[in-house]
Amino acid sequence: MADEASLKELLSLTEEIEAQLEYLRELGVSYLAAPDNAREETQAASSARAPVASATASAQAAAVNRSPALKRNAEAEARRATDIEATARARVTTPPWPNTAAPTLAVRATDASEQADMATRKNVRTPNTNPLDASTPAPQDTLFGEITPKDELSLPRPGETLADVWQDIGPQCMRCPLCCEGRSKVVNSEGHPQARLMFVGEAPGADEDAQGRPFVGRAGQLLNKIIEAIGMKREDVFIGNVNRCRPANNRTPTTAEAAVCKPFLLREIAIVRPDVIVVLGNTAMKNLLDTKEGITKVRGQFQDYKGIKVMPTFHPAYLLRDPSKKRETWDDMKKVRDYLNTLKSKTED
Repeated sequence: MADEASLKELLSLTEEIEAQLEYLRELGVSYLAAPDNAREETQAASSARAPVASATASAQAAAVNRSPALKRNAEAEARRATDIEATARARVTTPPWPNTAAPTLAVRATDASEQADMATRKNVRTPNTNPLDASTPAPQDTLFGEITPKDELSLPRPGETLADVWQDIGPQCMRCPLCCEGRSKVVNSEGHPQARLMFVGEAPGADEDAQGRPFVGRAGQLLNKIIEAIGMKREDVFIGNVNRCRPANNRTPTTAEAAVCKPFLLREIAIVRPDVIVVLGNTAMKNLLDTKEGITKVRGQFQDYKGIKVMPTFHPAYLLRDPSKKRETWDDMKKVRDYLNTLKSKTED
């Protein structure tokens, strides 16, 4: 009976050792050894050895007081536990390189796909061997990536004529809200297609809207006198506006409305290529030159638009309201006349 009880006790002890060994296998059999985790793995191995050593000591102590056969069995189980402990210790490999420079290795990961998966889980960045990889930043045109978009609408078409521009606009343009404010006609530019002098205003008035021609009202009649005063005729120059439709109640066109129509004016300038452009009034000046300066500060001083001289001066309609400004306008126009005469003399020589 005593032997049977001892045998049951030994079997129970064996089951306990098996349970400890199973726990050890869960810790070390498929463990991933990485330099960054070497310290953790060593600690895990130490923790794993502790229950095995305890189980081994218990087995030896129990076997001392048993029969020789049971004692031999206990010793065999203890040796088995010791061998398994040594095997587990060998599976937890200490890397021979410093932690800061060691690559990641897997004990059981032998193919590239499994290594890549483990590297991902370990937050290890794999080197990028593809120069066209999507993560590679694209080259930039400027240092900080501030690329100015090209205004395709403003660019002249090869070989295009003024008629081509006007055909693109169409007789019933609906591109901006001005089309629905009571406009009667689209007022295109007119004049000599190779004019040396060009005038640009703001937008058509009531008379221009009715006739479909720029500067034909009272302001237009004053402009004709200005042109004649510098020794030219209306037929010699080119005249137009930033906007081609009359705003309701002669209000100032908005920036958005001017932006819609401006590209057609720029294409006309590219075709005519005048020597001088006279911008009439504040709105026309700001839209053509993209400046925030006011007309009173800039007028009388030649500006530049793509190599073309630009003279800002007062609008004829403003001169009708304030005739005292006619003197300043006349001074501005004399500068234009003198510049054109200088160019003509150089050409003739």
